[in-house]
Amino acid sequence: MSAIISIKNLSKTYEGGFQALKDINLDINKGEIIALLGPNGAGKTTLISSICGIVTPTEGSITIDGFDIEKDYREARAMIGLVPQELTIETFETVNNVLEFSRGLFGKKKDPAHIEKVLKSLSLWDKKDDRLMTLSGGMKRRVLIGKALAHEPEILFLDEPTAGVDVELRKEMWETIRELKESGVTVILTTHYIDEAEKMADRIGVINQGQIILVDEKKALIQKMGEKNLMLHLCEKLAEIPASLSNYNLQLNDDGMQLRYSYDVQQEDTGITGLLEGIEAANINYRDLETKQSSLEEIFVKLVQKQ
Repeated sequence: MSAIISIKNLSKTYEGGFQALKDINLDINKGEIIALLGPNGAGKTTLISSICGIVTPTEGSITIDGFDIEKDYREARAMIGLVPQELTIETFETVNNVLEFSRGLFGKKKDPAHIEKVLKSLSLWDKKDDRLMTLSGGMKRRVLIGKALAHEPEILFLDEPTAGVDVELRKEMWETIRELKESGVTVILTTHYIDEAEKMADRIGVINQGQIILVDEKKALIQKMGEKNLMLHLCEKLAEIPASLSNYNLQLNDDGMQLRYSYDVQQEDTGITGLLEGIEAANINYRDLETKQSSLEEIFVKLVQKQ
């Protein structure tokens, strides 16, 4: 798969010495959804702003489909749609006018059919003649997405797109983003909602303290770094874990009715067979057992804490 965005040795140091980005190297493939996860102040917004030409990097280079973001600014920027965190839109304008004006800024001819298509995909068609000051926060965020899509970009950046948006609206926006991907648009998403990344992204990038900790396919990341838990639901309350089972990574729930065994899925011997034999020898009876793999959120927290 070919890279549509290529970032090489990117660093950004602000006046005063604060280094927001440290030697970032990242290729983003055409037509994928990649989610950038990281705590507040990790460098997510600075990275997006650098790619979009809003922030000037201190070192390194960024190319968009072969166009240098500084030397070929006009060509590179025309390929990008940006949905920022802040609700920065023209309060007294109508929804339709905002999208048409944004399209014109990129030198695109008027195309009412495209504007209509965008507004309908975002459930904004019935609001097209409403002034933005009359809309809810969730609707205004939809308008920002529409504004970013007005000039038909090949790349869409979404910086915390569902912040402050209710659950129903979030699901509708997820569906819109999936449809954009199917149409060939490359989507780069930053989010605090890790379930959002887990449901939507093809790849996950974790950024912390201005550095990319890792980038991997979502399924591969969960498989490689995920810890599995074997949960045994006991028939009778257990007061404590027998000494004969002390070599196993076991935890007893507060109610004494569940035993949890954690193991690494990458190990050749998970130890489950020996554990079950030991439980039988200790005369512990269980009525059911189940396995559960670590979620992306648990992996993310461990990565950040480790760094």
